[in-house]
Amino acid sequence: MNERQILLTAVKAADDKKAEDIIVLNMKGISIVADYFIICHGNSDKQVQAIAREMKEKVEEEGFIVRRMEGFDEAKWVLVDLGDVVAHIFHRDERSYYNLERLWGDAPMENIQSELGQ
Repeated sequence: MNERQILLTAVKAADDKKAEDIIVLNMKGISIVADYFIICHGNSDKQVQAIAREMKEKVEEEGFIVRRMEGFDEAKWVLVDLGDVVAHIFHRDERSYYNLERLWGDAPMENIQSELGQ
């Protein structure tokens, strides 16, 4: 599975669990951590956990190993490390506090809706 497939699978999983305001930042040449950041949020602890769980399950179904998942029990900011793709799943209140979109404001946003058939 290449990084684009991982990215699309993870975004679709988040969308399937009704994650809100899903954005993808292209981090190539900006961060050595990952090529893409997915940023989204849920409106409750349970929804944040459901998004993270669905993302993990769908990526693993495609044969990829999730390297690490942090923050799942607290469900305020769950980080899902998929290698070249890192997902940040926030609780609504935490997302506005950390504002990663502003922090990484020099990263271009990816428009992947057409690749998802939306």
